Amino acid sequence: MARHGAPVSVPADPGLTDLTPDQRLRRLELTVTRRLDGLLHGERRGLLPGPGSEPAGSREYRPGEDEVRRMDWAVTARTTVPHIREVDADRELTTWVLVDASPSMEYGTAELDKRELAVAAVATIGFLTAGPGNRLGAQVLTPYGLHRVPARGGRTHLIGLLRGLLAAPRVGGHDADAAPMPDAAELADALAAVHRVANRRGLVVVVSDFLDGLPDDPRQPAAWERPLRRLSVRHQVLAVEVTDPRELELPDVGLITLADPETGERREVWTGDQRLRERYAAAAAAQRDQVRHAVRRSGATHLALRTDRDWAADIVRHVHVQRRLATAPAGPQRGGAA
Repeated sequence: MARHGAPVSVPADPGLTDLTPDQRLRRLELTVTRRLDGLLHGERRGLLPGPGSEPAGSREYRPGEDEVRRMDWAVTARTTVPHIREVDADRELTTWVLVDASPSMEYGTAELDKRELAVAAVATIGFLTAGPGNRLGAQVLTPYGLHRVPARGGRTHLIGLLRGLLAAPRVGGHDADAAPMPDAAELADALAAVHRVANRRGLVVVVSDFLDGLPDDPRQPAAWERPLRRLSVRHQVLAVEVTDPRELELPDVGLITLADPETGERREVWTGDQRLRERYAAAAAAQRDQVRHAVRRSGATHLALRTDRDWAADIVRHVHVQRRLATAPAGPQRGGAA
């Protein structure tokens, strides 16, 4: 099933879309800091659960800061200086975010459209992974090509990234100056680009509707499944799936126009037909199942966000579930949905 076929794009809440990018950014920052700071407690707010387990060398023991149970007795005996074992989570974390800003992500019928929800997810990730020495980089998949933002640390860098995502031109909008490139990159290409730049083990977050490269035959793998699996071998990968309610079911509102956001092709549909609405809902549900199964087969963790839901609460719930799984004596393997 193709990545299109949604009802003709309905603008999101005018009170939000009429704001300037800086005004939307301030509102978004307040939401993230107020909601998540109050809901996530403890020193480790990050998306990486637990203290880590992979050995990453040793360093000198710091009295009052380090736990004695992590002493590296072999190195201590050899050097006569107390050392502790380091693990990957103790070191600086580099997070790479792949943001899908293709035309299908401009659709929305709730308070946010899908692209704005994607930016909210990136803002949350930036907040959760913030820390001394940690860095955040991005690859942005646009109709005009793949845009790379180098990995850097600090609030100024994060705010600049979010501002750029909110202010990016939209296809067919009044601020779009250029036509989409005929050979624009696809999601699979963008994942391969992340694999090339993310050469140190860390966190990779993919924010998309994952409809690009999804075959009509559910028995066939998605075009992006193999490169996503390659990333999961080396990194912790979180796949954030963004959807809108009108992509999942049609309202009974009479004659509407279905539009392909990638090609502009349109088709009029009479939604008063209940059987048609049921077939649409069944096909949409099967498509989302196809995405979910492909993500799980790839070894990534799956997080579903919707434009009509409380996305902050969904992210917090996901983080809590992942922490419980990480600390459980024997639980399911990573890669399940929250």
